[in-house]
Amino acid sequence: MSQPVRLGTFAGRHIGPSDDDVAAMLDVVGVSDLDALIERAVPDVIRSHRLPDVAGPLTESDAITALRTRASKNTVLRSFIGTGYYGTVTPAVIQRNILENPGWYTAYTPYQPEISQGRLEALLNFQTMIADLTGLEIANASLLDEATAAAEAMTLIKRVGKNPSTTFFVDTDTHPQTVDVLMTRAEPLGYEIVVGDPETDLDPSSVFGALLSYPGSTGEVRDIAGTIERLHDAGALAAVCTDLLASTLLTPAGELGADVAVGSSQRFGVPLMYGGPHAGFMATRDAYRRSLPGRLVGVSVDAAGRMAYRLTLQTREQHIRRDKATSNICTAQVLLAVIAGAYAVYHGPEGLTAIAERVHALTNDLVGRLRSAGVEVVNETWFDTIAVRVADTDTVHQRAVDAGMNLRRIDDHTVGVSLDEVTTLDDIADIVTVLGGGDGPPEFGLPPSLRRTSGFLGHPTFHRYRSETELLRYLRRLADKDIALDRSMIPLGSCTMKLNAASEMEPITWSEFADIHPFVPLEQAEGYLEMIDELETWLASITGYDAVSVQPNSGAQGEFAGLMAIRGYHAANGESHRDVCLIPESAHGTNPASAVMAGMRVVVVRCDENGNIDVDDLRTRVDEFGDDLAAIMVTYPSTHGVFEAAITEICDIVHDHGGQVYLDGANLNAMVGIAEPGQFGSDVSHLNLHKTFAIPHGGGGPGVGPIGVRSHLTPFLPGHRTVAERVGDHHGHAVAAAPWGSAGVLPISWMYIAMLGPVGLRRATDIAVLNANYVAARLRDHYPVLYTGEMGYVAHECILDIRQIQHDTGVTNEDIAKRLIDFGFHAPTMSFPVAGTLMVEPTESESRYELDRFVDAMIRIRAEIDAVASPDAVTDSVLRHAPHPAEDLVSDAWDRPYSREQAAYPVESLRADKYWVPVSRIDNAYGDRHVVCACPPIDAYT
Repeated sequence: MSQPVRLGTFAGRHIGPSDDDVAAMLDVVGVSDLDALIERAVPDVIRSHRLPDVAGPLTESDAITALRTRASKNTVLRSFIGTGYYGTVTPAVIQRNILENPGWYTAYTPYQPEISQGRLEALLNFQTMIADLTGLEIANASLLDEATAAAEAMTLIKRVGKNPSTTFFVDTDTHPQTVDVLMTRAEPLGYEIVVGDPETDLDPSSVFGALLSYPGSTGEVRDIAGTIERLHDAGALAAVCTDLLASTLLTPAGELGADVAVGSSQRFGVPLMYGGPHAGFMATRDAYRRSLPGRLVGVSVDAAGRMAYRLTLQTREQHIRRDKATSNICTAQVLLAVIAGAYAVYHGPEGLTAIAERVHALTNDLVGRLRSAGVEVVNETWFDTIAVRVADTDTVHQRAVDAGMNLRRIDDHTVGVSLDEVTTLDDIADIVTVLGGGDGPPEFGLPPSLRRTSGFLGHPTFHRYRSETELLRYLRRLADKDIALDRSMIPLGSCTMKLNAASEMEPITWSEFADIHPFVPLEQAEGYLEMIDELETWLASITGYDAVSVQPNSGAQGEFAGLMAIRGYHAANGESHRDVCLIPESAHGTNPASAVMAGMRVVVVRCDENGNIDVDDLRTRVDEFGDDLAAIMVTYPSTHGVFEAAITEICDIVHDHGGQVYLDGANLNAMVGIAEPGQFGSDVSHLNLHKTFAIPHGGGGPGVGPIGVRSHLTPFLPGHRTVAERVGDHHGHAVAAAPWGSAGVLPISWMYIAMLGPVGLRRATDIAVLNANYVAARLRDHYPVLYTGEMGYVAHECILDIRQIQHDTGVTNEDIAKRLIDFGFHAPTMSFPVAGTLMVEPTESESRYELDRFVDAMIRIRAEIDAVASPDAVTDSVLRHAPHPAEDLVSDAWDRPYSREQAAYPVESLRADKYWVPVSRIDNAYGDRHVVCACPPIDAYT
């Protein structure tokens, strides 16, 4: 039963409408109370009659204190473990003005580019930085981490190459977690991974490609040009794992012939965060740009010919190509990529080179001091990492811990030492003491033949902002171009843009959480593990599942991990032939892409005229493929924004034919405290913590996509070699580089749940459903609501049907979306899941005032549509010309049939508070014809 929340509690601050507002809104919706609304909107057969078993509700100060207690159980030692994770300094101006600034972290993926020009420029800086440092022609706007980027490189090479082989070679000196993720991704695709020494074990004629490491995981810096040439001569392609800081001094991978370069940008100002979130990167040749996975920022022009940025080419291609998509990746690590790009802007090429030279000089000094005392340094070459032979690794490890530092255990007689930006001369002295070194002169580790001679980061952006004042103003100018949640409601259907409370965000920058390497001994991360255990237990209770893994670091990775659990379960039962995945035609585009990645065949199930799964067609499909049925993927509530009454019947049909039910948790925001998918028939779900549980979208990442499973799938949850003793009998393979994925942002969801508590979580869901039905009720007379449940109510989102309006007047859903910008709003989701529609999700954290402001804007736009009246008139209308930047409005050449005042101030309130869009409508076709994905020359800005 829904209960009011007390004023002054966190729930009262998180949930937008007051009790008086709720009463008034219920009257508009036409029900007496929230319980009556839930009874009408949610089928009784799935409703839970218990509240989640979670902590709280805690006050904000009590929650901070409780989490401080857990954080204090972590031991922060100096880390020299390396393996892709390094100490770094986040410049204070960047931490305060990006990482801790809601103008950046509450932004959504830039699908509406006109109101995303700031973050798009920041991402273009990142792309330029990656392309320059790797020596390749084009880079994407980030991937999830280094290991998954390497896996994407493998599939990219197979896709664009002509070699019929199914074998992929991996350099033995590659980070172990990267090898593991490659193994996970290769197996369902039928690829064989061969790990070995490229000099002695690689037969180029037998592989379709290879992954080389430069520098290697143990620090060796080999000239890989000859190996790449041999691969090319045999018709194979080469990917290279590389290091951005090393690339300031080393000949870049692209200049040595690499076809793809991947790695992590973590050491460019992003804290360790126990493994993530960090922005992985991928760069490749321009010839492969249409096969590049993930986001790609390009340059286009707006209606007035001004230069403008937009996502280009394959963006959200899953929604078009579905099971033929190049990747299931639908997000990136935008916030972290923005930080890394800003770090490069802050330091410039000279500053980055100076950092690299200092790190390398310290490494040279360390090697000289060790070798002078007879300590065996295995490496012949190095940049910042060395491998050292010791009598007993355990003994050396303990000496290091006693001295306040962590070294890497490579094997029983070898330790690794990686230096970084925060390493000091005192650290070198302590390492020498632990390893038994002396006072010898430095030795030099970079081969002269591999010294970089080419320039990088020559664009003025990387030279202009040297003072903090200038950088501060640059970041402010970028943020001012965007609409994020700190400015207005973002009513995106299927994307749940709710409050990311400041108290939830505060812990992620504490040193006890931010400065822990993901591979420290478990006893040093006791506080992290306690928090993770609690969060996984709470999520299991909320969803009705038996176990949860937080390793998947995006919703797409959660989908893949869930399907791999199903695959593993069938294989363990001797039914590996089960490979058919049923997917409704209304499903998220990532669903079929994920199914293909998991080695499954996609079979589409029709939906009926009400948007529900056609149960008769489902029966036909399971009869047709019963013996081969692996799973069905359903989104619940449906992508159409309704609770399908037949969901338990659907689950039963699939189970009766030996299949498993994967329930996409993208819309869990409508079920917390009301329904538990693990109890009404689902076997596994991924949960979007960046939607339902308040981790901010950050302009398109970070995301966290953990999976919940029933007990029979628990053994197939993701595993990880560094924590094998902790995850017990899990047979699943790693799907992310770090054991607990993006652990650094999990405190956000812990705080969210603990502060809301059981009653607050239920109340949040009730209000999410109320807000959606309130919007639908107020707009129904102006725009048809396409789908409702059996009793006429929607779930947590509603679809507004614009198709008849377009037929009658020529006004499109895009015209409405762009006109909303003039009112200061981000548009709803366009043309998904139904072309020609707008999908609206208000979430529980929007107030009645903001909902009414949005509804009033939509009603005003409807009046403007009615004034157009015919397709002939729309071309020169205020709708088709929207949005209206100030530059257009002050032009002497104003010749439009509507006034400047109507364009700029369609409602009176905008006179006091107006967002000014920086560009007019962007030409998408031009951008796809003229693909430019790096910072344009400075004269383009003028």
